[in-house]
Amino acid sequence: MRSILFSALSAEKRIYFLCVLCGSAINFIEKRCMDKKNKENTEYLSGFIAIIGPPNVGKSTLLNRLMGKKISIVSPKPQTTRNRIVGIHHGEGFQIAFLDTPGIHKTRTTLHNSMVSSARDALSQVDVLILVIEMSRPDNQEISSILKTIKRTRKPVMLVINKIDQGPKKALLPIIDSYSGRYSFEVIIPVSALNGDGIDILLEELKKRIKPGPQFYPEDMTTDQSETFLVSEVIREKIYLHTGGDIPYSSAVTVEKMEVNPENNILSISAIIHVESESQKSIMIGRGGKKVRDIGRASRLELEKMFGKRIFLELFVRVEKNWSRDPKALQRLGY
Repeated sequence: MRSILFSALSAEKRIYFLCVLCGSAINFIEKRCMDKKNKENTEYLSGFIAIIGPPNVGKSTLLNRLMGKKISIVSPKPQTTRNRIVGIHHGEGFQIAFLDTPGIHKTRTTLHNSMVSSARDALSQVDVLILVIEMSRPDNQEISSILKTIKRTRKPVMLVINKIDQGPKKALLPIIDSYSGRYSFEVIIPVSALNGDGIDILLEELKKRIKPGPQFYPEDMTTDQSETFLVSEVIREKIYLHTGGDIPYSSAVTVEKMEVNPENNILSISAIIHVESESQKSIMIGRGGKKVRDIGRASRLELEKMFGKRIFLELFVRVEKNWSRDPKALQRLGY
């Protein structure tokens, strides 16, 4: 019927009708192409970024600043981070999984070997590396070894010069000039992880280097670590802040119990602080139990902020002789 009606039209009207149909088709095709182009332009981006460097250059502080919240424990003492910590940053149309790694350094014990091995293993599992140095110690003796390691990975490497708030800005130029000659970095960015200077620039540069990919983690997930691990890390951080000498490095924490009382909504936590000798146990407990109470109180206050509820925390100190040199003990304690 339509073909009969079409043939009955005058030649002039047929041409007009065909032009209308062709125009609609062209508009339709143009719209589909534009939709496809827009979809490509807004394609989801994702990637894994490893934060590496010598001990005590501010890697964990940088991760926490990039995340906008505390994910990794920090202290003024070197080698605070022992495990690989993942922080998941969610943005509009992108997701970056940051891996905070233990400082790469010369090893002395089985624990140190485990820490450095964890850091080196992370290098092969990511898309981009962030090498962190600090402005006041640009000639750190561990850097040469780290540069040799990252050269073998053939991954894009960004250099972050941290702690620029601790020195004159004019000191940056010689450092940038020196490191530009040592390695072909994608970009060199001075930052202060402590106060946030340069962090926006760093994030923008990172977004340029991640590629179209899936959303690896749900939007409400900020770390892949378990609650018990996070609790043990908070307690360990307070040990670093409240004790000195070898005590922090000879201490490990395991969580024995975590349960919520349904009647009062109080979270009860029982944890063990492992040390390597009786003398360390005495120091950890302190005169009249004061030291371990101080550690427990500081831990409880932070954990209450973390979980948003009242917490009852019990800490016990136990001797686990030479655990940092015993592979089986390390595995049992989570290293």
